Amino acid sequence: MSTSATLRPLVKAALLGALSGSRSATPLAVLALHHDSAEARGSWQRWALFRSPVGRGVAVAAGAGELVGDKLPATPSRVGAGPLFGRATSGAVVGAAISTTAGDGHRVAGAVAGALGALAGSWLFYVVRKAVVEKTGLPDLVVALVEDAVAVSGSVAVVRSR
Repeated sequence: MSTSATLRPLVKAALLGALSGSRSATPLAVLALHHDSAEARGSWQRWALFRSPVGRGVAVAAGAGELVGDKLPATPSRVGAGPLFGRATSGAVVGAAISTTAGDGHRVAGAVAGALGALAGSWLFYVVRKAVVEKTGLPDLVVALVEDAVAVSGSVAVVRSR
């Protein structure tokens, strides 16, 4: 097995994981919306969550709900223990899923790359968002909407990449 054959899916796993650090449900929702995509063909497309219209609908609803929920004042910090665990779990799932585009033998490595990406992405997006608000004086809502756009468009780009 060549390194080049496995590197790309693992990079994609880490990137989707990092984007899970921004919006934990967005990469899952994007995978659900691309369940029949030739660009992302893998065994993940046969997983119950993505095979079922109900499962895909729940994933998309969770993604949309999180985009709204992030803006609410009662939403906990993404870098608290509970939210970090949830983001790492989401990152592991999307990492394991996207890594199956290189064959099922890469699921564990993909899950680890996704989880680590999510932990790093959580802190990175947290620090960058706080810094942008502080340095520019832009309202947090405006910066959060830009972060939403990055999470959605980044997830789509990674899932569609070959």
